[in-house]
Amino acid sequence: MAHVVDFQLGPLETNCFLVHSGTQAIAIDPGGDPERLVSYLKRNGLELISILNTHFHFDHIMGNRALQDATGAPILASPEDESLLQAQVKGGQGGMGFPEVEPFEYEALTPGERTWLGETCKVLSTPGHSPGNLSFYFPESGMIFVGDLIFPGAVGRTDLPGGSMEQLLASVKENVFTLPDSTLLFSGHGPQTTVGKEKQTNPFFQGGGII
Repeated sequence: MAHVVDFQLGPLETNCFLVHSGTQAIAIDPGGDPERLVSYLKRNGLELISILNTHFHFDHIMGNRALQDATGAPILASPEDESLLQAQVKGGQGGMGFPEVEPFEYEALTPGERTWLGETCKVLSTPGHSPGNLSFYFPESGMIFVGDLIFPGAVGRTDLPGGSMEQLLASVKENVFTLPDSTLLFSGHGPQTTVGKEKQTNPFFQGGGII
């Protein structure tokens, strides 16, 4: 079973998850300076084999280039978010006072099954927060990483370019809420929760409506 370590990185304290088993690890959404994560890898003798992005909003990718330079690990993400990436790299957040995202190269990742850390990972297409939003489900370890799709008691915003509340709600119902209730749900911000708890208590899915 894989182990998860949460590093809150960047100006919005985005959850960057380091998932490791044996001597290998993957990182999900490095949203800021990855120095602490790199130190953890070295202290524990871990090899970073992949950097995964759930989507291309700036607060999930600001540490991509630095982490790739430090480890040599490839970055994998959905090409359906390419337009968002170009906006971030060109300083789309400059007016908000955030640094520009350093350019980086990535490999296209499409929905389907992949093997990381000796486990099958189901790469799920879960648009709504962004057009190419991906979620990473590890059935054997009973956990899913969803980026900003859903949070404890809330859902991701859909007022940014390419966002759709209709798509987001459908993505959660069809791809997340169909998983076992005990599945640990790791979001891009805030604490972890479970699929069962969100099905029962998340107000966006109660009474058939949206608050």
